[in-house]
Amino acid sequence: MEIAAISSVSVAPQSRRVSNAFFRKIGSVSSLSFGFLEKEYCFKSPSLRVSAAASMDAVTAEKFSPASFLDKKETGVLHFVKYHGLGNDFILVDNRDSSEPKITQEQAAKLCDRNFGVGADGVIFAMPGVNGTDYAMRIFNSDGSEPEMCGNGVRCFARFIAELENLQGKHSFTIHTGAGLIVPEIQDDGQVKVDMGTPILKAQDVPTKLPGNKGEAVVQAELVVDGESWNVTCVSMGNPHCITFGKKGGPNLKVDDLNLPEIGPKFEHHEMFPARTNTEFVEVLSRSHLKMRVWERGAGATLACGTGACALVVAAVLEGRADRKCMVDLPGGPLEIEWKQEDNHIYMTGPAEAVFYGSALL
Repeated sequence: MEIAAISSVSVAPQSRRVSNAFFRKIGSVSSLSFGFLEKEYCFKSPSLRVSAAASMDAVTAEKFSPASFLDKKETGVLHFVKYHGLGNDFILVDNRDSSEPKITQEQAAKLCDRNFGVGADGVIFAMPGVNGTDYAMRIFNSDGSEPEMCGNGVRCFARFIAELENLQGKHSFTIHTGAGLIVPEIQDDGQVKVDMGTPILKAQDVPTKLPGNKGEAVVQAELVVDGESWNVTCVSMGNPHCITFGKKGGPNLKVDDLNLPEIGPKFEHHEMFPARTNTEFVEVLSRSHLKMRVWERGAGATLACGTGACALVVAAVLEGRADRKCMVDLPGGPLEIEWKQEDNHIYMTGPAEAVFYGSALL
């Protein structure tokens, strides 16, 4: 599999826009080419050829249309757009003409590889709506597994649809996901507010084998991980989450001190979570300000997790640590989360941005 990508970037201080194209063969780099203005460069070596020519200019970049780019039909080529939501990055694929993903889970895992592929936390497919919804969304994680939903991903999905449909200003639409109906609304400032639905607290529906200790919910329960006892609360946002504010009897958690690559997998694969779990490690800064680091099921440590931010606010409220409206600091930036008492729905507001447009030769 080879990868080709085209991106548009701003060059300071003139703020002139240029485009660059690069081609990379999985496992080894065969050639790279960059389009500059008015100059041509060529570098050669036995294993790498890098060339640059004025074949792409500022006008070409400015007229670049995501819809027209993605409309191109080429056998064996996957056109995509790379997006990120607070650094949680995804390859977005226009799959509206089919209810079957354009690539396999194995191909998705290769594309997500940060050394030999495009690099992403997952691949998201924009598909035809089902059961009366406007669209359907499916995701393949970077390990090839398929989660039910992704909060940051759904914001990227919303901005992707707005680009494809050339929507301007405030818009909302309905999306069918593995976690049920999700309704994102693009705000006037470009932020995306998402009605994430209601949290699931019943232990067997999260799912977790930990017994309910607050009705059928698992709230501030003991979980032994690698010989140490942690206090955890379990919440599903359509996908499972285990939230902890620290060890049993220990001080409040300082998330920057965590060895996340070591402890994260031990939570994810714990026998108490039959479907594995996402894990949020949370530090309380105030009743309206929380800080988290996340180990995502199927993706590992990521810069942000939207469903995780929602789940941890629910956990913080249930444990009496926070109010219903909080700013949540993630490694990639902040999200605003509100768990409304009136309808029991959770609302998430945050950014989503396009990074570049590309093509993968499958």
